[in-house]
Amino acid sequence: MDTRKTESDGCGEGCGCTPVATVALPMPTRRRQAAEPAHEHSHDHGHEHGHDHGHAHTHGDGHAHEHDCCGGACAAPTDTTPDPGGPGLKLRIPAMDCAVEEGQIRRALEGIDGIRTLRFALAERTLRLDAEPAARDAALAAIRRAGFAAEPLADDAAPLPWWRAAGLPRLGAALALAAAAELLHALLPASQTAEWAGMALAAAAIALAGLGVLTKGFAALARRRLDINALMSVAVVGAFAIGQWPEAAMVMALYTIAELIEARAVDRARGAIAALMAMAPEVATLRRAGAWVTVPVAQAAVGETLRVRPGERFPVDAVLSEGTTSVDQAAVTGESLPVDKQPGDALFAGTLNLSGAVEARITAPASRSTLARIVEAVEHAQASRAPTQRFVDRFAAVYTPAVFAIALAVALGGPLVAGWAWTAAIYKALVLLVIACPCALVISTPVALSSGLAAAARRGVLLKGGAHLEAARRIRAVAFDKTGTLTEGRPRLVHWQALAGDEAAARALGAALAAQTDHPVSRAIAAGLAPAAAAAVSAVQALHGRGVVAQAEGAAVWLGSRRLAAERGALTPELEAALAEHERQGRGLTLLGRGAQALALFAVADTLKPGARETVSALKALGVVPVMLSGDHGAAAQAVAAEAGIDEVRADLLPEDKLAAIEELQRRHGPTAMAGDGLNDAPALARSDLGIAMGAAGTDVAIEAADVVVMNDDPRRVAETVRLSRATHAVLVQNIVLALGIKAVFLALAVFDDATMWMAVFADMGASLIVVFNGLRLLRRAKG
Repeated sequence: MDTRKTESDGCGEGCGCTPVATVALPMPTRRRQAAEPAHEHSHDHGHEHGHDHGHAHTHGDGHAHEHDCCGGACAAPTDTTPDPGGPGLKLRIPAMDCAVEEGQIRRALEGIDGIRTLRFALAERTLRLDAEPAARDAALAAIRRAGFAAEPLADDAAPLPWWRAAGLPRLGAALALAAAAELLHALLPASQTAEWAGMALAAAAIALAGLGVLTKGFAALARRRLDINALMSVAVVGAFAIGQWPEAAMVMALYTIAELIEARAVDRARGAIAALMAMAPEVATLRRAGAWVTVPVAQAAVGETLRVRPGERFPVDAVLSEGTTSVDQAAVTGESLPVDKQPGDALFAGTLNLSGAVEARITAPASRSTLARIVEAVEHAQASRAPTQRFVDRFAAVYTPAVFAIALAVALGGPLVAGWAWTAAIYKALVLLVIACPCALVISTPVALSSGLAAAARRGVLLKGGAHLEAARRIRAVAFDKTGTLTEGRPRLVHWQALAGDEAAARALGAALAAQTDHPVSRAIAAGLAPAAAAAVSAVQALHGRGVVAQAEGAAVWLGSRRLAAERGALTPELEAALAEHERQGRGLTLLGRGAQALALFAVADTLKPGARETVSALKALGVVPVMLSGDHGAAAQAVAAEAGIDEVRADLLPEDKLAAIEELQRRHGPTAMAGDGLNDAPALARSDLGIAMGAAGTDVAIEAADVVVMNDDPRRVAETVRLSRATHAVLVQNIVLALGIKAVFLALAVFDDATMWMAVFADMGASLIVVFNGLRLLRRAKG
């Protein structure tokens, strides 16, 4: 994992703090806790800065829940990615073709110790179970006791195509038989032979398409549960019994095919982010015993040397050790442009090596790569329950029994009260039963949230739960940390000028003295002056807290702070005025001199990130107020805020001051987000309504305290998250309105005798498919 130096706001232009944490992906199982003292970090350099020390807060949504649909669990995934190298059991479960069965299997496995993760593929009817060896046998027995045949599959067994696993040829035959039964009924209505032949065709169609549904349905009724299988079983058997066998056969065939389509669509939403795992190669080329060997990636150990050629993807996380290259890392960070890599830079599994052949040292096993942990984090987030999901589930729990009671009242009360024929009343009740299932309503929210979370992850934004994705739309103010969030977090030479003598000589002498120390400001000056032919210097001596002195051409020369210049007698009123002008712009100043004469002035500053101004403009357009909260001194903070377009600035803040500022913004504006990366930001991140951490440069404490992690540190992702949240909420509302609206229309038609079972099955499964595909539209936002 990439280890980076952390710099607090108060350190100004790169104090060179000692590393205190490694960057780690969030594990979304933490809760907000009381503040605890953070690790302190030390500073030792030649320029004076203020320092902030923060406190650690951690929080998150640690609950994973199941959804109930039609009394079962027509739900979004609650999967997590199993460790590829760990123990596991893959099962084929032929009767598992809907999220209802998924929920039943989950309940059957509750309470079995040793089960770590479950991964369902409904369309392929398989379950990957990551568990201890002793738990596997118990799990298999529990699944079979729940009424499901389950067959273990070898890990290396070739998977059946999804259409064969789901029995698509069988369903096609059932649809053909149902159509033949309809034709016989329509063309030869008076023929007794045609009647019996049609009934036989209908019964065969129902057996081919719906035997599993009937088996599960009557088992659910025996347990007094009203799931979709129970409702469809009663409806189909009842229709056949009252002579509506053509409709019974066609409804069962269409229902089963629609279930298959829905399962495929749900699997697509569920696996959208997990598809990233396919980007990581399955083998790695390692140096062993002086030779390059290719081994399965699971056998690659931390510390080994890896070789990756141009056009290949990195199989594991590593640090570049030999060579330079350009890497496409959009899969991990969402960056659209390739990133140049030098020795010492971090490399992520699944990213594409574009130019040079390189060697790298492995920093994490394949199962714990950044890419694998992204998938794990998103799937944990998909399992968490958003407020809209909880509301919909509570509504559905009341809706299904209510409609079932209405159907029963129609079947019994119609003939007794209104004088309807018994067959007509029973048929109308059966139509109501088919319409009754709230699958479309319950599945409308998780599929949209899963798609939204996947779209965000593809853009390099990790949200630790659907609740945070929903919360982002309510944000009315965003407080930004300065250093590392809006700015690059490292000093750059932004201006220099010769004050006396030859400019070329001053440039050469400045480059020579700046190269004598590894202080961040000195490195910035040296980089800014390059390429330059450095002058020859000798007898170099570092002066703690002030700068560096040396001999050049027999004279004493120096490079350092205003304090050092004053000691040398080089400060004049004219120079003081020039320094004051730069200080008003928040720049750090270094002077070059010979004896008592200042030769040059160097101004360094922490420059604004390319997307900072765009971020501020986008937030203002969304009606969100941007604010800067910085531990740096006022002039520096004001200068950066003015450049970014931020009107409200608060500087010289300690961690507790930032926390108080967040609380004040919440009172004044409403829900407030905090975007930061340092230890000193952790309290504010934890207290805010939405904590946003910069993941590449951020500390572990900041990342753990946040609800959202921006993997590539691009501030533009903050505004994108708000936009995505609002788009996701719009889709949620659309889906709920569609699901309830379609049901309401067909319920009204059924009550007034204008609906058929054909229409009922289209109302039920058609609404489910509409909301699923509407939710999948959010995945397209990942390409923006």
